[in-house]
Parts: sequence; structure tokens; C-alpha cells
Amino acid sequence: MSTPDTSGYEELGNDIRLLGRLLGDVVREQAGDDTFELVESVRQIAVEGRRSGTSSVDDLQRTLGEQPIDQQLHVIRAFDWLSLLANTAEDVHVERRRRHHRRSGSGPQPGSLEAALDAISSTGTPIDAIASVVADLQVSPVITAHPTEVRRKTILDVLGVIADLLEERSLLDDSDPARAEIEAALDVKILTLWQTAILRLSKLRVSDEINEALRYYDASLFETIPTLERDLERLAADRLGVDDLDASSVVSMGSWIGGDRDGNPFVTAEVMRLAIQRQAETALGHHLDALYALSTELSMSARLITPTPELEALAEASEDESRFRADEPYRRALRGMYARLYAFADHVLDAGAGALGGPPPRVPLEAYPSLDQLLADLDVVAASLRSHGARDLAEASVEPVRRAVATFGAHLCGLDMRQNSAVHEAVVADLFAQAGVCPDYLELDEDARVEILSAELTSPRGLRHRTAVYSDQTRQELAVLDAAAEAVAELGARAVPHYVISMATAVSDVLEVAVLLKEIGLMTVATDDAPASAQLDIVPLFETIGDLAASAATVTALMEHPTYRDLVASRGNRQEVMIGYSDSNKDGGYLSSQWNLFHAQASLLAAADDAGVRLRLFHGRGGTVGRGGGPAYQAILAQPAGSVDRAIRVTEQGEMVAAKYAQPALARRNLETLVAATLHASCRSADAADAPDPRYVAAMNDMASTAFDAYQRLVYGDDRFVTFFRQITPTNEIATLNVGSRPASRKKSQAIEDLRAIPWVFGWTQCRLMIPAWFGAGSAFDTFAAADDANADLLTEMYGSWGFFRTIIDNMGMVLAKADIDIGRRYADVLVEDDSTRSDIFGRIEQEHATTRTWHAHITGSPDPLNDNPLLARSLRNRYPYLDPLHVMQVDLLRRFRDGDDDELVQRGIQLTINAIATGIRNSG
Repeated sequence: MSTPDTSGYEELGNDIRLLGRLLGDVVREQAGDDTFELVESVRQIAVEGRRSGTSSVDDLQRTLGEQPIDQQLHVIRAFDWLSLLANTAEDVHVERRRRHHRRSGSGPQPGSLEAALDAISSTGTPIDAIASVVADLQVSPVITAHPTEVRRKTILDVLGVIADLLEERSLLDDSDPARAEIEAALDVKILTLWQTAILRLSKLRVSDEINEALRYYDASLFETIPTLERDLERLAADRLGVDDLDASSVVSMGSWIGGDRDGNPFVTAEVMRLAIQRQAETALGHHLDALYALSTELSMSARLITPTPELEALAEASEDESRFRADEPYRRALRGMYARLYAFADHVLDAGAGALGGPPPRVPLEAYPSLDQLLADLDVVAASLRSHGARDLAEASVEPVRRAVATFGAHLCGLDMRQNSAVHEAVVADLFAQAGVCPDYLELDEDARVEILSAELTSPRGLRHRTAVYSDQTRQELAVLDAAAEAVAELGARAVPHYVISMATAVSDVLEVAVLLKEIGLMTVATDDAPASAQLDIVPLFETIGDLAASAATVTALMEHPTYRDLVASRGNRQEVMIGYSDSNKDGGYLSSQWNLFHAQASLLAAADDAGVRLRLFHGRGGTVGRGGGPAYQAILAQPAGSVDRAIRVTEQGEMVAAKYAQPALARRNLETLVAATLHASCRSADAADAPDPRYVAAMNDMASTAFDAYQRLVYGDDRFVTFFRQITPTNEIATLNVGSRPASRKKSQAIEDLRAIPWVFGWTQCRLMIPAWFGAGSAFDTFAAADDANADLLTEMYGSWGFFRTIIDNMGMVLAKADIDIGRRYADVLVEDDSTRSDIFGRIEQEHATTRTWHAHITGSPDPLNDNPLLARSLRNRYPYLDPLHVMQVDLLRRFRDGDDDELVQRGIQLTINAIATGIRNSG
């Protein structure tokens, strides 16, 4: 086992101390000496408490409890900003270490493309087989609207400048006078933060979420994705001898923001059109700027070079008669290309190309019919440059523009539609009733539903008619579908590539969507000349433990349906299936969820193989371990062999979007990791020899069942648990944070079943119990070990030999290190009103936590749950002292608020502590 590199900590420590000192100076200057002394006193109490291993809660309570609310708010803000600044320094340090390794020649770093190829080659995989996989790679991160990003865009922008300044400072010698100038600039930025409101005044609208997501394209993605694809092509040429690889479709971004209606009533047809238009504006604005810049850069004179006839033809077609460019064929050609793209944008954008801000063309030309013609023209420009010895210029200047056009097109990213199966069945029932097809569709059993849906999928006539009176829900859903069809007609099929069905449980759930797609022209019925076809993928999402268990049977039945099988054939003979980490975890707990997800993938792969189709899995992972988070490379490699078949889609949610895409270096590291892991996993054999040991499978079956029962007894088996959860966590107060447009619950209900997974995890994170990521595991290990004397050793063997088991244990360790029973007890003692409820339920949580920690130590061989992750261990040690006072203040403020203190500052303090604790933990939901 390799030892992680821990060198360079001193440099990181210096950065954090510098930022802390500058923040202290700002606090003293802005809030006064008394506030500064209070913050410093609180910091010292917390640090000493952690250093000595004794609880500092009582001392913190004595120091803070009698302070006026305005002073408490200053303390909360100071610790929040300190955590954010420390996070920024850590991000800068990670990239600094990567550069150090590259300079020192220490070899490819884990997660890189080079390291993945080395690992694959070491297994003896033939080069041609590796090249075949590389040629077919498709990796799609999908940004969702799940609201756990509590930081404002304004703050993220300032932190980006601070990161750049730290980076610049690290490149200077200690004696360089420029360091003082950088520190002065840092001081100004920290002052800016202190005088900036941490929280939003109003709740985000979907339109705001759309714009928030789009900013990452200019921030990093436009630069990073084409560069990564180019590097992959060069690596394929150097390492595999493949000189003609086109990697322009390896990374394709996706989005749910504006297309995901599941539980969000604010996503309407108008919102979906806005999302598509804003995406198109972002893409086309970028391409127009790039073409205009290229037309300025390529100043070659025909008096000095001889362009190809094809380039000359492009120059003539531009109708550019400027005497200043008479001998500059490239500039004339590119001005013409700009004019044609401008006309294309003017046609497809509701606001017209003028809204993009670029200069209108001097000579208007006919619009490109599609961007394929623009790509062909860029090929002409590059080929002409190469013909007269300017190959390097073609590679450096033209190819990036071409790659961006090929990758982002006019659509920027694929906007998925998503809706709950219950809505689909209601809409189809309304359509059938109004068309006289079936008056009581909702009363039919599954077989009868499939029969009537199958008949409808062979009929060329539509269901809608002008005299029908549809429900509001039906009209709204059909309007969204019509907006999708318009987008596909204008921008191509890449604009709306998938339809995700939440809570899919049966064949009829999928066929209902096919009927709706037929209604808007995105599914075509079979004719004598052609089979049925679809213009987008229909993607069932299996979320609960029960649905995951039945998923393979559902897919098998779908593949046996003749019309649906034709639809799959029309989509490249590949069926995409989404699996949900969040709801399966909320349903059955971490260990049970992870095993059922693994088992479902293996079963789905077998079902697809039997049907002769390829399977693409879409992983609905959140940022936290309780929602499927954790290191991406290990997570992808831990999937069943063969389940990652050259393609993967994965959600990027909430605060993880900024953490991964706010800066080019972060985006490069994240995307390269995803591509490298997908390449590595796709080259593994799916043969029986690579299947897990049957003893391991049997063990997991037993433990997952025990863990499920233990978790269900706690969460769903005690009527008092809902009250306990609502009192010990600030979940009700979290709903007041203006972090997203989506309601916290699917229904107006206090039930755990109706609560969304994000506030469920967010709430447990705030009180530091974090039960979604470990509860039930200790009982499972205990019961399994008690059944046979050899089982305790088997668990250790599984950890050492099976990547899947090691990954879930290591991820659990990360959460066990962040969980704090003493902090959780403080929440329980102060906020849970009933003594017996508190004693019984918290007592069970405390006992299970102790059992889980004991078994984690046995399985890994270390009492430290972060023994293999010293980087995270050090980070947590540094930030824990700053979390302790925040928890003390949050508990006190929650108690005051719930006792009837409706002071606006008390409510603001609660919101600020929620934000600050999420920042300190570095993930929320």
C-alpha cells in the first residue's frame, strides 16, 4: 500500500495562517477590538479543547451564551469566512502539489489519464483493445438543480480572485517585494467579503439556477474540455499508436436545470424554453467571439503565402470587399463564417444574435443550415494553414475553436427532462379518456395498461384534439413536451437527449413516456418501410431498495416488448438506466443501499447482455457519502466489472459543482478523473473470473439485510422518530435558506418518506450525527461476526481483496471521522423535548455509532477512520475547533427561536450557522 504524499503541509499552513491573520485585522478594524477579542477568545477555547481531547462545549457556552445577538452574529460570520478561506487555501494547495509532482518527474499521478493507461497496460490488455475503448469513450457529468450550494455567486467570484492571488504569491521568493503587494490585495478582498452578505435576500428562482450553472462554462469548461480531449488524442497517438482518434465527443456536459419537473412546480414550459435559450446563447456567444478573434489573428497575406483553393473559395463567399483585407484571405473567410454563424444565431435565438453583444457582420450572409457546415469550414481553414507550413498555428488557434464547436454545438449541453411516473400515468389517463380510448386507465392492472399502451404505440394518429378539456396538469406537461420538441427541431437532438422517469417501477411507466413522446413527434411509429424510432433516450430511474431489486426484471420485460425494442435499436442499441443513491439510502441506510446498488447493476448488466443490448448507467450521486458521494475514481472502479461499458453519466449536485468547476484547474482534475476511471473500468473484463468471491456476495447479502432491518427499525419503526428528527436537526429551519427553487418535501407532509433526500442528509450533517452514511452497518457486522467465528477475519479479508467493499468502508470512515457524538448529544439534550424519546432514540444512535467505530477499526486494522487519508485528517483537525463554537451557537439560537423568540436577528443567526457549518464540513447534502 502506497503512503500518501504529505509534504508541503507547511506551505498550506502558512497560507491559512496568513488568511486568518488578514481576516483578524479586518474584524478588528470593522467590528472593533471587543469583537476581535471575543472571536480570538472563542478560537483559543475551541482549539485548546480539541488539543486536550476534552469537551470545550461548556466553556464555549459560558463565553458565548451571554453575548448580545449582534456580537454572536459577528462571531458566526468570522468563523464562516475563516472556513471558506481555509477551503480556498486547500484547493490551491492541491493544485500546487500536482504541479510539484509534474516538475519533480515523480510519474503519473493517481486519477490521471497516464496513470490509468499504465494500470491498464500492466494487466496485459492488448493495445488495440485499449485503443478501441478510448475511441468510444463517453463521459457526461450532469449538473442538477438540487439545492445545497449555500454560497452566492458573488462570494464564489471573490474567492476565485483570492485563489489566484495565493497561487501567484506561492511562485514568488520570500524576499520578493511583490509578496507585500499581493498581501495588500488579499486584505482588500477579505474586506470585501466581510462587507458582503453571506446569505441571499430572496429564494432562488429556476431562472437564477440556470444562470448560476451557466457561469461555469466561461469559468472553466469552455477552456478545459477541449484541452482535455486534445490531450487524450495526443496520448492515444503517443502511447497507443492511434493517430486518427477524434475525442471531441468524449466529454459532454448535461443539465437538469429547467427540465427537471419532479416535485418542482416552478419548472414550466416557459422555464424550459428559457433554459434552452440561455444555453444556446452561451454556446453561440462563445463560438462567435472565438471566430471574431480568429479573424483578427489570422492576418496572413496572399503576397507571402498561397492558401488552398478551398480557402480562397471561402474568402470569396464572404463578399468582404474591404480594401484593407484584399490580400488577407483568412480574415475574409473568417468574417464570412462569422456572418453565417451570426445569421444562424439570429434565427434560433428568441432574442436574436444582437443579444449576444458581439458586433454584427458588415456583410450579412445566409445562415449556416447547421453547425456541421461550420465545422467543415474550420477544417478548410486548418488544412490551408497546414499546406503552407503553418501547422503549429492551425493546432494552436484553429483546433481549439473547432473542438469547442464540435463539443458544445449550438446547444451547449444536453438538457434532460425528468418527471415522476405518477404524473405520467395521470396525463396519459387524461389523454386516453378525452380521446375515447380508455375511460378508466388508472383503474387498470399492469398487464392491461401495457396492452393499451402497446396498441397506442403502433397507431399513427395522435391523441390530442381541439375540443378536449384537459386538466391543468395535463396541459402543463404537454406544454413542456412541446417545448422540448421545438428545441430538438431548432438545435438538434443533442439539445434534449434524455427523458428520465423518477420512481419507475414497471414496464407501463416507460411505455407511458413513449406514448407522450409520440404525441409530440419525438417518437415515430413503425411503418412498412421502417421500424419504430425515438429521437431521445427513455431512462427509467430506480430509486428505492425494492425498485432496485426489481430493476433487472423490469428491463428484461422492456427488452421483450417489440416496439420498445425497436426504440432501443434506434438509439444505437443501448439502454440507459439511472440508479438513485439518495432515496435508496433514505429508504434502507448506507450499507443496504450500497449493496443493492451494486447487485442491481450486476443484474441489469446480465439482463442487457441477455437481450443483446448495451447498458449505460446513469449514477444519481450526491456530494455526501450518504448520497453516493466520495472519491470518483475509486467509486467507478468499485462498480461491477463490465457495468462501465465505455460510457457513464453521473450527476453533479449542489456545492460540489463549485468545488469541481469553479476554476480551470479544478475542472481539469475532476473531468480527467472521470475520463480516466471510465477508461480504466471499461478495460476490465466482465468474465466470471472477475466476479466477486461467492463468499463475499453471501456475506454482503446477509449484512445488507441486517443493516436494512436495523435502519428501518430506527427511522420507520418508531412513531416518535419523526418528532426526534425534526427537533434534533434544523431541517425545518434549513427550508428557510434561499438555496434553491425546489420544495424540501415532495408533499405537504412531515413524514420522512415524503422528505427529499437532500434536507434529510443536510439535517443530520448539521448536528454531526450523519446517520445516513453509517447507521445499521455496526449491527450488520456484529450479527455477521457472531454467526461464525471465522466471519470477523472474512471481513478483514474482504477489505483487503475486494475493491467494492474497501470503497464503502473507506467512505464510511470519512463520515465517521466527521461525525461527533458529543456534539450530537448537545443537540439532543437541549432541543429534544421528551426525555424518554431522547433517551431511547439517541441512546440507540450512540450505541450503533460505537459499534460501527469498533468494527471499522477491526476491518481496516486502524482505530483512526482516516488512517489512509492523512490529507483529509489534517484538514479536519484544522477546522474542527472552528466548528465547535458554531454548533454551540446554533443549538442556543434554535432553542430561543423554538421557544418563541421571533427576533429577526435570531433567525438570521440560525441561517448563518447552517451556512457556516456546511462550509466547515465541506459538504451539506
